[in-house]
Amino acid sequence: METLTGAEALVRMLDLYGVRHVFGLCGDTSLPYYDAFYRLEHRITHVLTRDERSAAYMADGYARVSGRPGVCEGPSGGGATYLLPGLVEANESSSPVLGFTSDVPVSSRGRYPLTELDQASLYRPLTKWNTVCDRPEQVPQAIRTAFRQMTTGRPGAAHIGLPYDVLKQPVDAAEIWAQAGHETYPAWRSGPDPGAIDAAAAAIVAAASPIVICGGGVVTAGASDALTAVAELLRAPVCTTVTGKGAIAETHPLAVGVVGLNGGVVATRDVVRQADLVILVGCRAGSTTTERWTVPARDVPIVHIDVDPAAISANYRTAHALVGDAALVLGALHVALQARMDARPLVTTDGAAIAAAARQAKREAFTRLAEDGHVPMRPERVVAALNRVLPRDSVVVADPGTPCPYVSAYYEMRDAGRRFLTNRAHGALGYSMAAALGAWFADPRQTCVSIMGDGSFGFAVGELETVVRCKAPLRMIVLSNATYGWIKASQKASYGGRYFSVDFSRTDHARVAEAYGVTAWRVADADALEPALRAALEHDGPTLVDIEVQSLEDAAAPVLQWMG
Repeated sequence: METLTGAEALVRMLDLYGVRHVFGLCGDTSLPYYDAFYRLEHRITHVLTRDERSAAYMADGYARVSGRPGVCEGPSGGGATYLLPGLVEANESSSPVLGFTSDVPVSSRGRYPLTELDQASLYRPLTKWNTVCDRPEQVPQAIRTAFRQMTTGRPGAAHIGLPYDVLKQPVDAAEIWAQAGHETYPAWRSGPDPGAIDAAAAAIVAAASPIVICGGGVVTAGASDALTAVAELLRAPVCTTVTGKGAIAETHPLAVGVVGLNGGVVATRDVVRQADLVILVGCRAGSTTTERWTVPARDVPIVHIDVDPAAISANYRTAHALVGDAALVLGALHVALQARMDARPLVTTDGAAIAAAARQAKREAFTRLAEDGHVPMRPERVVAALNRVLPRDSVVVADPGTPCPYVSAYYEMRDAGRRFLTNRAHGALGYSMAAALGAWFADPRQTCVSIMGDGSFGFAVGELETVVRCKAPLRMIVLSNATYGWIKASQKASYGGRYFSVDFSRTDHARVAEAYGVTAWRVADADALEPALRAALEHDGPTLVDIEVQSLEDAAAPVLQWMG
């Protein structure tokens, strides 16, 4: 019987599943699979990171852009805990990321070895699927199960713990095989119940002013064309969540833009309020999208499309539940609607006019702020410049805090698809730089832009070395206001301006970047902004533009809870 070690089996299985990049950081217990990566012939590039959190964020960015699961790894003990935040974000954002961690030997458990912790219990509630292999023969099956779980149904994160002795023990080579189809996602798509489609179609054509609210599930399913066909048939405005940005081209006549507390404005809220029926697609109707479950109102009929039945009716009484892959459900719904269009009310709203009015109101307010010459410059001015200078196929990754509401509301996506990324599930700082690097590894031909606040920069600064070492032409932008802006703005809005422990010293981020070998610019004068951004885009190598901007508590950010 031909045998491999557990570590060799790991490398062979990842290679069979088409994994081409593994992001991670070394540790004592990981040495068996590091040695296997070194010795064996395979097609995998290991990307050494400076923090396990960054490794997981890189894998997440890679997965969201590539259509393939992202893979990250870390050692036992502290490494296993540092990897966890990225897997939590990926799982709640329906991003298929596999994290594998080495562990203390099975034979050492309970004997107080260095770095021992209960990895199975740690990861169980925070991933879609999780296991720790106690025997070497479990390794191939664990990897097959992880890829099946990550890519089918609602995508999510998986974790495999690999004890040191398991990595060194024999595995039968006959067990080294991969299930075809699970190297990409979504895999094994499920279709809707025909009877439910017919009932939903009848309700939709009876509505005089239906709208669609799309979440990230539309982009994950590649359902943009099917969505656009349904919207055009109904002449229905299309709104998106923050993660659903890209479900429809934002230049489309029916596109409204982002709605909800983060990135929404009063004009987009009004589009939802006038609807007499709401179609939710790949959207969990969470607190941000629905303004804490008040918009749409509770009495508006809901048609809810989602691959995960647990998401349907979790927050709203649902008139029609359509369970299945968004592309398949929308395709079937379009056929059913076509057969019933003669039954539509004689008087229906003009969805294109409603969408155009909302876009115009938002654009006028945005333009006034972007061009008013405020010092320090408003974040709106930065986004307006990005709309002018970035290639239309750029991938833009925004950290939470200052960047997210501005970019989600005002950065215009001229094409459908996943070209806007942010970590909206848990909103941890330090995501953008690493996720943008992962996106670049997914497709080095594209322009990848990381937009972060100076708070996030402090979390991620060590990865500048990774960016330079990997020769990644990442375009990094720091919105610098020397404060944890989101919290300070919330203290102003809800706590009478009692600012406590939110301000820090201003840093010259350009000089820090230059110390790592990144070409950088510092911009305080609005007239210097666009020339600096254009120079950064044209430079052959990684760049950073450090921009002094208005503090968020004094700004007119597109955050409805502050607008009232």
